Order: sequence, then structure tokens, then C-alpha cells
Amino acid sequence: MKRFAVWMLYAVGALAIGYLALYAYVAFTGKPLQPGDPIHMFRKPDAPDYS
Repeated sequence: MKRFAVWMLYAVGALAIGYLALYAYVAFTGKPLQPGDPIHMFRKPDAPDYS
């Protein structure tokens, strides 16, 4: 049981390090968001423009 707990601790630590590495990659290589830029992720192409 103790060995299983140690391996689970290693797994959680590896997941945390992987998450931090992914976050750092996105933070340093991703396109920065500018205030006022529209997010077109779920916008329909034929939707009316209200602005």
C-alpha cells in the first residue's frame, strides 16, 4: 500500500509538472489577447453584427 501511495504521488507530481510546462509553453508562444478583440470561436458566419 505504501508503494502504491508513492507511485500515486509521483503520478500527481508528473501531472502537475506537465500542466505547468504546457502553461509556460502557451504563455510564451501563444498570441496575446488584446482588449476589444472579438472571439470568433462560436460565432456563426451569418450572424448579425450588433456593434
